[in-house]
Amino acid sequence: MKIIILGAGQVGGSLAMHLADEQNDITIVDKDGDRLKELQDRFDIRTVTGSASHPDVLARAGAEDADLLIAVTNSDEINMIACQVSYALFHTPTKISRIRAQAYLQKLELFDDKFIPIDVIISPEKLVTKNIMRLIEYPGALQVVDFADGKVQLVAVKAYYGGPMVGAELTEIRRHMPNVDTRVAAIFRRDHAIMPSANTVVEADDEVFFIAAKEDILPVMSELRRLDKPYKRILIAGGGNIGERLCEAIENRYQTKLIEQSYARCRDLSGSLKRTIVLHGNASDKDLLIAENIEDVDVFCALTNDDEANIMSSMLAKRLGAKKVITLIANPAYVDLVQGGEIDIAISPQQITLGSLLTHVRRGDISNVHSLRRGAAEALEMIAHGDAKSSKIVGRRLDEIEKVEGSSIGAVVRGDQVLIAHRYLVIESDDHVIVFLTDKSKIKQVERLFQVGFNFF
Repeated sequence: MKIIILGAGQVGGSLAMHLADEQNDITIVDKDGDRLKELQDRFDIRTVTGSASHPDVLARAGAEDADLLIAVTNSDEINMIACQVSYALFHTPTKISRIRAQAYLQKLELFDDKFIPIDVIISPEKLVTKNIMRLIEYPGALQVVDFADGKVQLVAVKAYYGGPMVGAELTEIRRHMPNVDTRVAAIFRRDHAIMPSANTVVEADDEVFFIAAKEDILPVMSELRRLDKPYKRILIAGGGNIGERLCEAIENRYQTKLIEQSYARCRDLSGSLKRTIVLHGNASDKDLLIAENIEDVDVFCALTNDDEANIMSSMLAKRLGAKKVITLIANPAYVDLVQGGEIDIAISPQQITLGSLLTHVRRGDISNVHSLRRGAAEALEMIAHGDAKSSKIVGRRLDEIEKVEGSSIGAVVRGDQVLIAHRYLVIESDDHVIVFLTDKSKIKQVERLFQVGFNFF
């Protein structure tokens, strides 16, 4: 596939890395020549220096025969104009754009071939807000992702000393919970992936990824770790787009407070938020946190645009008694350094955005792609097509399907029915198949499994 990426920032660079590894023809465009040289030295890609929305620059990037244009510059306006120019002059079939401003997102009728021709809109703030909401909804979870419109979820939890399943084989879950069906998709132990079997023993500090129907998530979590009490008090640092969105989403269910450094922004937030208490101040101010009874806070969310400020305020809040700390970190180099210590969960907006972008880039009929463990693994929702003659999976039991090393099928969604993967389960056409992938170099093999032969048409 010939793909043009506009913008060589964290998202554009990460996307180029993923797609170049999968043998796509990648061209990346940016004004920063030094950044482009750095990417070209690391990956097998073409680069073009210039303004992403200019027709001559797009022409040099090969827009005439590109299959896909992905606009992820830091400017909504440049992204939109680039899509319009690409559509008008080069007839690019598919155009994806990152749009951040809420003012545009509230007017989706703009994004039509008659006006601004964008096929897929990616909103990082919306994606990150949903991610944090899931973590608040499931106390103790490290990551929660939805498939099949929320019918089935994949959840990561850390197994703790004293947990019911620590030291036991995975078959014990079925014995303890005969009426609940679940499957452990993978276990990460000391940063190495283990593809589990029935007799795999769970160890303390294992990061366990399991899949289950939404209504079964909390019972399964209770088997793997001591369940945290439901959260009540949430303190949010940073009144930007993400902080405001999160407050709007949770303020009717939780006692919510927001700390914002800009007095003018505080006034705006006080007018737009209905039940959130807005505080003017610095989240790294120890006296302010103590005055707001930080020791009674269930979750402290650091969501400013400054990584260092987020890390420092999170560490301070944790030391002063906050029970759980969630920290937004844009620099991927920091994420693995800080998570698991005083910071419970580090959120990478780049990885969340990347997963959403990959949904529309992967070959085959894919409904969802989620990036897991800061990009170390992926979970995909793939739709099976064809019949027993034309497909390698349709009409076959799971134990008859070709095994791809580093991957496992976790569940199948058939209409409104959630079927947890077991060896005798037969795949039918139009099933939504949830695939967990710990070795992303095998993505091509997984995609080939789901391809339909020509005799189907």
